[in-house]
Amino acid sequence: MRAAAYSKAMRVLHVASEVFPFSRSGGLGDVLGALPAVQARLEQETEVTVLSPWYASLDGEPQELWRGELGGQETWLGELRQGGVRFLFLGLSAFQRPGLYHPDDVERFCAFGRAALPALDATGVTPDVLHGHDWQAGLVVAHAHLRGLRTVFSVHNLQYQGRWNLHEAAGWTGLPDWAFGPEGVEFFGDLNLMKAGLSFADHVTTVSPTYAQEITTPQYGEGLDGLLTRLTHQGRLSGILNGLDQDRWNPRTDPDIAAYGDPAGKAGAGADLRQEFGLDDAPVLAAVSRLADQKGMDLLLTALPELVRDWNVVVLGGGDPLLTSAFTGWAHHPRVAFAQGMNEPLAHRIYAGADAFAMPSRFEPCGLSQLIAMRYGTLPVVRETGGLVDTVPHEVGFRFAEATAQALTQASREAHAAYQDPAQWQARAALAMSLDFSWDGPAHKYLALYESLLGTAHPQT
Repeated sequence: MRAAAYSKAMRVLHVASEVFPFSRSGGLGDVLGALPAVQARLEQETEVTVLSPWYASLDGEPQELWRGELGGQETWLGELRQGGVRFLFLGLSAFQRPGLYHPDDVERFCAFGRAALPALDATGVTPDVLHGHDWQAGLVVAHAHLRGLRTVFSVHNLQYQGRWNLHEAAGWTGLPDWAFGPEGVEFFGDLNLMKAGLSFADHVTTVSPTYAQEITTPQYGEGLDGLLTRLTHQGRLSGILNGLDQDRWNPRTDPDIAAYGDPAGKAGAGADLRQEFGLDDAPVLAAVSRLADQKGMDLLLTALPELVRDWNVVVLGGGDPLLTSAFTGWAHHPRVAFAQGMNEPLAHRIYAGADAFAMPSRFEPCGLSQLIAMRYGTLPVVRETGGLVDTVPHEVGFRFAEATAQALTQASREAHAAYQDPAQWQARAALAMSLDFSWDGPAHKYLALYESLLGTAHPQT
């Protein structure tokens, strides 16, 4: 239910380290490329702005609005407008190098967090609500709180926290001395920028309801479960499921595939994928993923000797060098195809041409791949964790509880058995394609949250 409407047009500022299509390394950029635009469309009187670093590799040419000196360093701010959203890019010398992320990111994002609000002041940007995303925005949230701004902080992945030795890093932050205690940004002798966002935000969200529950436990809480449990008891932690960009991922209009509107139309995309990789007529089980421990890709690797009895296996991804080498070695098998790195047109062809999609994640805050797969009528084989629980119904996908290769193998066998019944498989695929994972619902929930915060006092931190 929507909260009572705020009495004037809201000014919402999102702050994140990346935003599609200007800068992107993963799902965070996708969220910031979609959610603000939907919010602006749903509430046309709401002013939606996104602030992100002005990387040297930025895919776009912002118009410079302001240039000056803040904290002894040259700082500048540029603007692009797209889809009803104002995108602002904060320029600092530390971000003038190739790529998005580097080993000194804690220091770099402290500089970003310290300069963000003063730079906005210089150009007259005065938000009512500041919505920070992940640890890179944690310090901005802390400074916004000190100014009395209402703040939301979204955890996209709790594993990455932005930690550095507090003795060395305290001077980077611009925070008052009292903020460096255990109730503030200190974490076992370190500065922790994720904890800064959690501690100072008026409300904390995660990107799925199940993940919001999981991170209050020692298994998934990454050492912050005590703080997160306290936020839950205070009514300051909730989960809002991510959505999916319905235009970018649409089998009916996708320019990278032979378009189709129902499961029966997938045959052409499947034939194209098999031809591209030289595969036989067995069904295709695919994965498009970072090759990382979190994603359980080592489990998929271990299960390959069993999986190839029933499936062709297609993997697109990059990351861990050992996993990359192992999948490269397997690519000589006639039923295994491996493409290294991230290639979006190829990803579209894989989502469309595969029959099933494997996500054996050890944890998954929300997950995007399973949403895309279902939109393309490709049935997920997923571990029961985080957003995979919230998005993959038993009537559509094949879920397993334990993070083991054996559990993945068993669920894949169940999927293969279902594939042998074309009527059952088509019914599952049709249901998958009918599910609504648009951003409209989540965008309404965030807007209602902002409105509720604008009518309340700050909580105690």
